[in-house]
Amino acid sequence: MSISPSWVDTHCHLDAPELLANLPSILAEAAQKGVQAILLPSVQASDFEHVAELAHQYSKHIPGLVYTLGIHPLYIQKAKESDLQVLQEAIKANLEDPRFVGIGEIGLDYFVEGLDPQRQDFFFQGQLDLAQQYQLPVVLHVRRSQDVILKALRQRTIPGGIAHAFNGSFQQAEQFISMNFKLGFGGAATYTRALQIRRLLKELPLDSIVTETDAPDIPPAWLRDEGQEFNSPIYLPRIATELADIRGIGHDQFALAVMQNASQALPRWSSFLAS
Repeated sequence: MSISPSWVDTHCHLDAPELLANLPSILAEAAQKGVQAILLPSVQASDFEHVAELAHQYSKHIPGLVYTLGIHPLYIQKAKESDLQVLQEAIKANLEDPRFVGIGEIGLDYFVEGLDPQRQDFFFQGQLDLAQQYQLPVVLHVRRSQDVILKALRQRTIPGGIAHAFNGSFQQAEQFISMNFKLGFGGAATYTRALQIRRLLKELPLDSIVTETDAPDIPPAWLRDEGQEFNSPIYLPRIATELADIRGIGHDQFALAVMQNASQALPRWSSFLAS
């Protein structure tokens, strides 16, 4: 009898309403399908305690369920500048928690209209400073902002992390990789028209790639075809096997590589990931 690969979802918003309402059954099904580990990023200061609680509460379903703490660029409109102090206090309070693995989701979004770029920059730079101070990896939101984010990273010594939902150029990818970042790929690559993402997936070094759902966002192509409105970690194994097929390697080989890459990107996670 063959053993199914163990999959890692490096970006999943389990606290979103679409998932939270049925979270026990969702995680039980994901585990049954081979999802061993999930990273739950926070998006605003009011969520910090909740994501930590969820990671511990549902670790019985997903042994490698971990979390990061951060303020998402789409949430800076209602954030207070004092939330950076709240984040620092949360980091200090959770440093001894093995399920706390880094700072995120942080970054810059130059795609969504109406976001103040200066306000985004204030929160992003402040959170990078905290990542440097505590030597924690970061989970980055990089949307039409690759070069600005790369410049900010070059000005600091940060141990790396993950550039989530990567959709930049090869040159930008190589710069992130040179700074110890892994690049997140998920449902977007399942669309045949996503030529650049699929090319990146095929040609970047295997040791630079991690899998993600970004659930409930970025549903894969087949869900859109079926009229499904939101993504879920239960779909990660199918997404991941499609990514492996696009790349042209075996599912087991791909799963093992992603596991190793996630451990390197977020070293505190490694104790929960199979070797």
